Parts: sequence; structure tokens; C-alpha cells
Amino acid sequence: METYKNLKDKILETYSVNSAFLNQTNFLTGIRDKAITHFDTLGFPHNKLEDWRHTKLTGVLENDYSICIEDSDGNVDVNKFFHCDITDLNTYTAVLLNGWFAYKNTPITKLADGTIIASLTHALKEFPEIVKKHYGKYCDIEKNAFEALNTAFALDGIFIYVPDNVIVDKPIQIISILNKKENILVQPRNLVIVGKNSQLKLVHCDDIFSHTPTLTNSLTEIFVDENASVDHYKMQNNDNHSALIATTYFHQKANSKLSSNTITLNGGFIRNNTNVAINGENCETNLYGIYLVDGNQIIDNHTFVDHIKPNSTSNEIFKGVIDNQAKAVFSGKILVRKDAQKTNAFQTNKNILLTDEATINTKPTLEIYADDVKCSHGATVGQLDHEALFYMRSRGISEDNAKMLLMYAFTDEVITKISIEPLREKICQLVNKRLKGELSICDQCVMHCGCDEAVVFNIDMSKI
Repeated sequence: METYKNLKDKILETYSVNSAFLNQTNFLTGIRDKAITHFDTLGFPHNKLEDWRHTKLTGVLENDYSICIEDSDGNVDVNKFFHCDITDLNTYTAVLLNGWFAYKNTPITKLADGTIIASLTHALKEFPEIVKKHYGKYCDIEKNAFEALNTAFALDGIFIYVPDNVIVDKPIQIISILNKKENILVQPRNLVIVGKNSQLKLVHCDDIFSHTPTLTNSLTEIFVDENASVDHYKMQNNDNHSALIATTYFHQKANSKLSSNTITLNGGFIRNNTNVAINGENCETNLYGIYLVDGNQIIDNHTFVDHIKPNSTSNEIFKGVIDNQAKAVFSGKILVRKDAQKTNAFQTNKNILLTDEATINTKPTLEIYADDVKCSHGATVGQLDHEALFYMRSRGISEDNAKMLLMYAFTDEVITKISIEPLREKICQLVNKRLKGELSICDQCVMHCGCDEAVVFNIDMSKI
């Protein structure tokens, strides 16, 4: 607890010293001051809190982080740090490097259909009325310390605005890169607004390559207006020195559709908080997730689906494969309010433990105040099907290949939900490689080559 206190004191002192710099925008001054006050009151989460009962932050918060409040100078060659080989994944790209918008010369891009992709800092200056209408309206800084911390310190991020009646012709890809040789704490903030009758496919890739401990505390708010549709993909492939707390808020209006898919392939410590407010009738919400963890990795998925209005449907499927001494946590809550009659809500969490040392704590929850609903929830924890293994081995399939096939079949239910075909094919390949134990992150390699440059996660699909 002393370490927690030391980091908290450092954060409060940093805010005090840099308050003038942080509050250059009048709109944010009151918001930041209120947020840092809530953070001071709340402090960092601990195991006595129900939402953190199974996840210890000791290993994350004991590091002496440099709190990042200054941007890097000039334009950055992003290709030096990142190279995507997903064939035919044709996207509009927005890049964050160490929490800052990477394209300094073009901080705002406006597409022919009116869609805006921009640095959040510049968007606040150029489109203040749009940003102010949504910024901070969906998160909860009074109850969540990390959200309060992000709100107090966030200086940049990605802003995406899709006007009414627009179908964005190709996906927008947010790439969050962290590459530092020092322990740093970065806090990017993203805001996505999708107008009435519009459609957006959004791919968010977290790529953290560091040889020292890092902490990313990101917060994303996504507004889905009436009759709009959003396909959202969160891809996480980070090194084992990294800690990531990724909080996402979706706010749906009437007749909207949301599909969000979280794929976690690697990472030292990852906490995903996914919150959906269904604030309109006839909405459809689908939350999917895969997490593959091994070694001493920790993955914690928290979901909250709030049915506020009637006649909507939500479906949630999360699946995990846990190996070695890794630990996974799933906590999913569905709230059906009194006025949300004729709600259909379903939640499933399934897990495979590959060793006796692997652990999973799973807690699906329903809280229902309406009487005309169809709701269910469930969780399973087990090992690979021994009868199926025996059947395949009796037909000449090796034990390793038989296990691989069973694990792939287990994850396939979620992978098939990916609607972007080249992305689905690539994720299928990466999941296969991960399940086979092939290495994707440099610091897992036993060769110890002493690489000082960023590790490029680069797979030639033609050779797979």
C-alpha cells in the first residue's frame, strides 16, 4: 500500500505543478479539476473492492512511472515502429505514438463524405460544439479511479466523427503504439461519434513494445445514434512488460446495432472494461471476446450491459484458453431496468485450463427489475475433451495436433463473428500460431539478441 501511496502522491504533485499547462482549454479546466479531486478521494483500486477482488494491481503500481505530459517533437515515421501485413485490410489509419497523435502535419483529415478523423486536441479547437456535446458524458469519474485519472491527464487521442446518413467506405483503424526505453504512464483519450443512419467499422490495435514496465490507461467513448451501426474490433498483442487498462463506453440510441469483438493474444497485464448503455428501443448489441494467456500473464475482462429502454437484445460470448501459471478473470453484468420490458439478454463465458496451475475466476451476473424478459447467463471451466482427444488420436492424429484442433474449434465461434474478411483470416492465423505456442513478442524469445529497436510483428501470410 505504501507503493500505491507513493505513486498517488507523485500523480497529485504532477497535476499541481502542471495544472496551468493541463488547463489551457477553458472547457477542460473544470472537468480536470473535478476528476483529480475524485481520483484523490478514490485512490487506486484494491482487492476489497468487488470489481477488483480477483485482480491485484501490486505488480503494476509498484513501478516508478514517468507521467507523460509532453509530446514528442515533430513528425514521426510510424513505419519504424509498426508494420501491418494484414493483406487487403484497406483502412483509413489514425496512429497514436506514446499517447499523442502521430501525424503532426495533418492533425485533421476530412473525407469526401464528411467523416472527420483527427487529433482530439485539434478537434476540440476546430469542432468544439461536437466534442463538448459528448466528451465525458458516458464515463463515470465519480466511481472509477482510472477513469478519473485519465480525465485529469489526457492530452490527446483520436477523434472520429461520422455525419448522419453516411456509410464509411472502408474501416477506420486506430493504432496505439507505445515504444519507450523508460517506465512511462500514458493516458490517451478517444471519442467516436456515429450519426443517425450511418455505418462504421472500427479496428483498434494496441501494440506495446517496451523493454521496461509501462502502463497505458486509455479511455474511449463511442456514441451510436439512431439507426446507426458500429462494428468494433479491439486487438491486443503487447509485450510482457506492459500493463494496459482499456476502458470503453458505448452509448446506443434507438434502432442502433453494435458488435464489439475483443481479441487478446498477448500482454503482461490487461484489464478491459467494456460498458454498454442501451438507451433506445429496438437495439441490438453483441459483445464477443477471446483471450489467450500463458506464462504469468493476467487478463481481466469486465463487461456491463445496461438495458435502459424496452424491446432490445444483447448477446455476449467470451472464451478463454489459459496455460502455465496464467490468470484470467471474467466479470459480466447485465442490468435490466424496470422500464426495459421485452428485453432479451444472454451471456456466456467458457474457459479451458491447460494446466493445474492456470486459474480463472468467472462471475456472470443478471440484475433484473422487469418482468417480461428473456435472460440467461452461464459459465464453464474445464479441460480439453479427453474423449475427443482419444477419438482423434485413434485415427492417426498426433496428440499435439489433436489438442490444437480442439482449441481452435473452441475459439472459432468468436472468430467467425468478425465481419471484415481479411481481418478474420489474419486473426484466425494468429490465433492458430498462438495456440501452437509460436512466439509473437521479442521478450519471450530465448535467443536474447539484445534488440534495441521496436519489435515488428510481421508475418508474411503467403508463407504460412
